[in-house]
Amino acid sequence: MEGASFGAGRAGGAIDPVDFLKQPQTLLRVTTWIFSIVVFGSIVNECYVNKDSQHPELLCIFNENESACSYGIAVGLIAFFGCIFFFVVDLYFQQISSVKDRKRAVLLDLGFSGFLAFLWFVAFCFLANQWQRTTLTRGFSQGADAARAAITFSFFSIIIWVVLALRALQRYRLGTDMSLFATEQFGTEPSSSYPGYPGGSGVESAESYQSPPFSESLEPNPKGYQVPAY
Repeated sequence: MEGASFGAGRAGGAIDPVDFLKQPQTLLRVTTWIFSIVVFGSIVNECYVNKDSQHPELLCIFNENESACSYGIAVGLIAFFGCIFFFVVDLYFQQISSVKDRKRAVLLDLGFSGFLAFLWFVAFCFLANQWQRTTLTRGFSQGADAARAAITFSFFSIIIWVVLALRALQRYRLGTDMSLFATEQFGTEPSSSYPGYPGGSGVESAESYQSPPFSESLEPNPKGYQVPAY
């Protein structure tokens, strides 16, 4: 975790692609991006099948419930595009110099990650429930592996999005602490002045450049003057 406000270690610093790809947050986003592809790809490609030879129309394999397939595809697409968006945000996060903009980015990440974790939880429960009620016919058995894959990776997606939400919360708390630390030394009033230098800061006093008054000794008999004799 970078030691600066809201996780920005070097605002305006150069982007190192190798270090960026090695970050745990980047690996988590790539992983959940792949999981989202597996979920909606499995449902689109293999979870719409013919029930049997007497029913040529394509039906959703999850208990013939079209809502289950539609919901799984929708959540997968939202997660897919959300991962791309926040991947770009993470990539250019160090270029954001404003603390307020970094705070908004972290809060958006926190809210979106928590929301996606909830959506994946609902998707897992919904798909698993409908799959338990599904009667496997000869046609439905062809897409059984894809249905199980969608349910399994929906569960794994819950864990990863919860971890991303916790990391965003950690960044927010760290950024708040750093912001308070950076501003606590100054007054809160607009008219308050900056603290001055303490005593003994190396500025010499003006007295060291002044000689004491009447320090020169006066000669008893100035040159060119003689005391008259009476």
